[in-house]
Amino acid sequence: MAKVALLIGISEYQPGLNPLPNAVKDVEAMRRVLVNPEMGDFAEADVTVLKNPQRQDMEDAIYNLYAHRQKDDLLLFYFSGHGVRVESGDFYFSTSITRKNQGKLIPTSAVAATNVHSWMNQSNSRRLVVILDCCFSGAFAKGWTPKDTGIIDLQQHLGGEGRAILTASTSTQYAFESDGLELSVYTHYLVEGIEKGAADIDGDGLIAVDELHRYAKSKVQEASPAMTPEFYPFKDGYRIFLAKSPKDDPTLKYRKEFDNIALEDEGEISGVNRFYLDELRNNLRLSADEADAIEFEVLEPYRQRQQKLQRYEQALSQIKQYLLSNKDRNGLKRLQNILNLRDEDIQPIEQRVLASKQVEYERQQREAESLRQEQEKAENQRREAELQEQRERESSSPGIQTQPFEFEIAILNPKSAGFLGMGKKTYEINRTRGRAEFFTENLGNGVVLEMVAIPGGKFIMGSPESEPERYASESPQHSVTIQPFFMGKFTVTQSQWKAVAALPKVSIDLNPDPSNFKGANRPVERVSWDDAIDFCARLSKKTEKIYRLPSEAEWEYACRAGTTTPFYFGETITMDLANYDGNYTYGSAPKGEYREQTTDVGKFPANPFGLFDMHGNIWEWCHDEWHENYNGAPKDGSAWSVDNDNQNRLLRGGSWNNNPRNCRSAFRHSLARDFKFVYVGFRVVVVRGRT
Repeated sequence: MAKVALLIGISEYQPGLNPLPNAVKDVEAMRRVLVNPEMGDFAEADVTVLKNPQRQDMEDAIYNLYAHRQKDDLLLFYFSGHGVRVESGDFYFSTSITRKNQGKLIPTSAVAATNVHSWMNQSNSRRLVVILDCCFSGAFAKGWTPKDTGIIDLQQHLGGEGRAILTASTSTQYAFESDGLELSVYTHYLVEGIEKGAADIDGDGLIAVDELHRYAKSKVQEASPAMTPEFYPFKDGYRIFLAKSPKDDPTLKYRKEFDNIALEDEGEISGVNRFYLDELRNNLRLSADEADAIEFEVLEPYRQRQQKLQRYEQALSQIKQYLLSNKDRNGLKRLQNILNLRDEDIQPIEQRVLASKQVEYERQQREAESLRQEQEKAENQRREAELQEQRERESSSPGIQTQPFEFEIAILNPKSAGFLGMGKKTYEINRTRGRAEFFTENLGNGVVLEMVAIPGGKFIMGSPESEPERYASESPQHSVTIQPFFMGKFTVTQSQWKAVAALPKVSIDLNPDPSNFKGANRPVERVSWDDAIDFCARLSKKTEKIYRLPSEAEWEYACRAGTTTPFYFGETITMDLANYDGNYTYGSAPKGEYREQTTDVGKFPANPFGLFDMHGNIWEWCHDEWHENYNGAPKDGSAWSVDNDNQNRLLRGGSWNNNPRNCRSAFRHSLARDFKFVYVGFRVVVVRGRT
């Protein structure tokens, strides 16, 4: 019968894996307590230490640990270093030569957990203990299928028979080193539990592996709450004894009692408990210095945790506004992760820090809402007057007869998500009714094209410098005068495209079914600027009206529909109102669904002019050539063309695969005129009253 240990620590690594200076210190500390006759009582000759081994040396040592052993032997395998979990879920022990290629592990440079499992199962020993202080260490136990070793007579000093695995973390967590400790966090408390006798929880003078686990886990989760040590016993493996502790040591008795009270009081010793501890110290005949030294050690993880919470609170207090920006939230999340704090740890801090800012924010919101309602009322009155004027003009326009239609308009209003939302906004949608004029163009076979009357007017084109996430190409802002025109209520659909593509060719051939995402009522896509131009030419010839692509100025004027916010429904955008990549957010809006394809036209509410899907779903070609900014841009709403060699054309509106920043009313994009892809389509305009 023997007690044999293999202790491996790896601090030095190849590029791609960070060095772990504490790992070799971990194995020295474990060796120290194991060979101490008053603690682990392992014979020095039976404890093997490997520091920064090569792969073959490491595999040989692990194999030899389990091979040729007796059934009563106790075998301990301890590892401190990088654990690597690959995509399949398999776990590997790193070695000093472990390498990665393009972020993926080269398996032949590491030791596979499956090999270790096999050697353990082949061993004659009935007492196997594995302690892993590495990232993703819980994955080692997940892949372990131990054999049934049968029943044997137990020895009092060895305790239970079976196997036990102690891990610093779960299969998906990282293990941490600490700036304030010479050892890694997990190993520090393993060693402390043995060296101080504090892990002898039942006070029987023996430290079983389950007691060591319970002690280390409680301390680790005080110092690093997001790190969860795990324990995997098999048969009576939880009762295998690893070390001894003195039964009648007064310092140990005081440590255990103080440990329990500190846990109960969460590191803040109450006044009543302080009186009790003073009496206990006197009864145990401990000096004040001895008691203070014990208390200082026991409270260290509580101090570390408190310091981390204070650092997080300091960072949060530096942020002035109540509603946090995406940049602030991302920064706080990174800080939370590096401090190893859980969400429940930071919630009370957020409540305390943000409470003082909430009252003022809500007052400002009430004032803003009151102003918004007044502005909305005035805007509705203005719009009704414009519509009346438009109807009067339309009645005298030759060749086009219009009719009214009603539609739903959505306006986003923010409201606070409360403390636990990290100051995030949530939004409610106010819905109103709008009214406009339109006419229908019969394309044959039941397919119609609906064209909405857009009133003339002036607007400021481009984005102000205060608009979040704007681009320089949206400058300078300038006033543009727009003449009345008609614009497609929707982007051109696949059924409309097919009908017009069947008309006689004008310049180029048109594929009647070019789209990737099929659906008669979905927007046509994978059409170039040249395709769109020929579509307009064929449609003009059929209808004897002038159909064309909108100018860039006409498009932005029609999209804004009298609004000046980044989107026609407000300061931000949500997935309830448009089709875009919901993995990204704009302003303080929440994330949402990423549909990964186009949706039927008209799925979302219209803008105040009665146009649908002007934000997202599909990019829309404009007639203009691309220019880097608005210096020298036309002010009469006409298309901007200067250089006939310029092959790039304007796109507006964003699409289903764009982040919301690129779906703003002012955002400009360009592509080569012959470009065809799954996110590019168009809508048409016609000059009012002309034939």
